[in-house]
Amino acid sequence: MRLLWYSLYNITALPLLKLFFLVARFLNEKIAEGIRGRSNLFENLAASLAAVDRSKKLIWFHSASLGEFEQAKPIIEKLKREKNVNILITFFSPSGYKNSVKYPFADIISYLPFDTSKLARRFIETAKPDLVLFMRYDFWPNFVKVLKEKNVPSYIVDATMRKDSSRLLPVSKSFHKALFNDISKILTVSGDDAGNFRSFGYPAERLKAVGDTRFDRVYEKSLEAKTRKLFADGFFEGKKVFVFGSSWEADEEVILPAVEKLFRYDKNALMIIAPHEPTILHLEKLEQTFAGKIPAIRFSYLNNYNNERIIIVDSIGILLTLYHYADLVYVGGSFKQGIHNVLEPAVYGVPVLFGPKISNSREALKLVELGSGIIVNNKIEAYKELRNLFSNDALRKKLGDISAGFVNENIGATERIIKEINSDI
Repeated sequence: MRLLWYSLYNITALPLLKLFFLVARFLNEKIAEGIRGRSNLFENLAASLAAVDRSKKLIWFHSASLGEFEQAKPIIEKLKREKNVNILITFFSPSGYKNSVKYPFADIISYLPFDTSKLARRFIETAKPDLVLFMRYDFWPNFVKVLKEKNVPSYIVDATMRKDSSRLLPVSKSFHKALFNDISKILTVSGDDAGNFRSFGYPAERLKAVGDTRFDRVYEKSLEAKTRKLFADGFFEGKKVFVFGSSWEADEEVILPAVEKLFRYDKNALMIIAPHEPTILHLEKLEQTFAGKIPAIRFSYLNNYNNERIIIVDSIGILLTLYHYADLVYVGGSFKQGIHNVLEPAVYGVPVLFGPKISNSREALKLVELGSGIIVNNKIEAYKELRNLFSNDALRKKLGDISAGFVNENIGATERIIKEINSDI
């Protein structure tokens, strides 16, 4: 039955997938870039392998894209500090590959070839990995099959399985049961995830809930961020700082009117707004929104700061550090396609506000359950929550402590993962 499912995948699903990419490359530049990036994949891989000490074990991490790779980093960096190993990193998408080519803890970085039997076998026989870690969900059937045949241990790490996952539907479940059973071990984020994996008949002794490395990663990054000086000492003295992070226009339509009203009553309130896409048009639109109402200045012009109450961030890559200065945070995306990272502000011990679309984030749902994550559905609710939290220091601190406690209680997944994979290193 196992081989039948692999055959059906290669006969039916894989040709359709290849056809999709062949057509989509003419319509989507990201897909076209990924195809171009694979043109000399094996030549580049061979050259990279020739430059490393092959007497060391090679541990291969695969991530779909940049977000999943962030989850891999705590494991990679701990391994490089503590073990004498080579690290191979692969990506499926160009966004992950492009943004990680200079990652200092990697010995080799490559695209993953398309999942044909021939290419999977060639890649694995060329790289000769000693251990493979698939991050979260991006594991490809032919690669899994070849790794199993060659007795190379493979893990799914930071694995999740929702009870309403499409993988649990009858036909999909049968296929994934065969696929998962060729994986050496599955390390899940939670006990609920582990329970859902058990419904595939996956052996309990090869399944373990170890936690989520995102907590470790955001904690490590917050320690680094605290050392960065984006503002002069005393810059926010006497101020209450509201950071509006990763804002989309849909978020701004709700939050900005509430902020404008808040500023009429709270003279010490200051807002830092960091648009998700700080394009010239978006920045100019924000400036026009505040013109004649509230003094605003761009972050890049802070040398000319004159007590403006709104700072518009016109650069990227500093949001985590900005959260360090916050008394209260709103995380964007939650009126559009799904909320952005709520752990980044929570790690600093602040209450976190967001819109209603949070089903994509377990962390946001948990913060709501704990009370330090607050959903606002409209302008009236946004103003009410902002006013309440800015005027009640004790409540703001209480909720902030809950946020920090949530992050701190979930640190440690990296250590547990290393412990699990040690026998195969």
